[in-house]
Amino acid sequence: MARRDEIECWLTDMDGVLVHENKALPGATELIQQWRDQGTPFLVLTNNSIFTPRDLAARLRASGLDVPEESIWTSALATADFLKSQMPGGSAFVIGEAGMTTALHEAGFIMTDTDPDYVVVGETRSYSFDAITKAIRLIGKGARFIATNPDATGPSAEGPLPATGAITAMISKATGMEPYVVGKPNPMMFRSAMNRIGAHSENTAMIGDRMDTDIVAGIEAGLHTILVLTGISDQSEIERYPFRPDEILSGVSELIVKEPVESDL
Repeated sequence: MARRDEIECWLTDMDGVLVHENKALPGATELIQQWRDQGTPFLVLTNNSIFTPRDLAARLRASGLDVPEESIWTSALATADFLKSQMPGGSAFVIGEAGMTTALHEAGFIMTDTDPDYVVVGETRSYSFDAITKAIRLIGKGARFIATNPDATGPSAEGPLPATGAITAMISKATGMEPYVVGKPNPMMFRSAMNRIGAHSENTAMIGDRMDTDIVAGIEAGLHTILVLTGISDQSEIERYPFRPDEILSGVSELIVKEPVESDL
């Protein structure tokens, strides 16, 4: 396992690591700028498949983070990348938003509800009973079942919202079929991200705030793993799991390399 000083490429989660409630966390702005100034390959990862990288880049700018859209890797992009490798020029029926449909279009897929190769379920704020019914019937006819991520709930100011995992559970119950999930904690999302920036597991680190997604997937992908305590995990949460990250930090501010102070002596 690489030491931190051997790391040449970085993957980092977004929410709970770089931002919290649309505000940059301490050190996040400086860390992104450090990577950009040094020409360090990096990607910001998110399991959220609602938004396109352009949308997310704009949202991050509003939070005070200057992240180019080409430096953002979503579960929608990872899903589209996977499906393209499996069936180039295929077709899909999609339950999801622009982040998912745009990624599939750019991967050469056709969106259809007539005998699609795949049913793809991603994040949306407008789950439709008719669309879920259609998905169940298409899977029953032989369409392959894919999900962008396993998260059962998502956050909101009013409390938790049903998310992709809750909807796929409903479809699974009705069809007897479990989806193949591409996003975290599937290490495939990290491997596709590393392919995007030409990185290798031997010299790549993953920064995350969740033991059950970021850290376990990073370990399984062979990465140097760093857990930050600015998200949902604390020491008691860490103790629940049989695996450990390589490093536990209070936040990404600890990753900023301080310039040496020149002495007049």
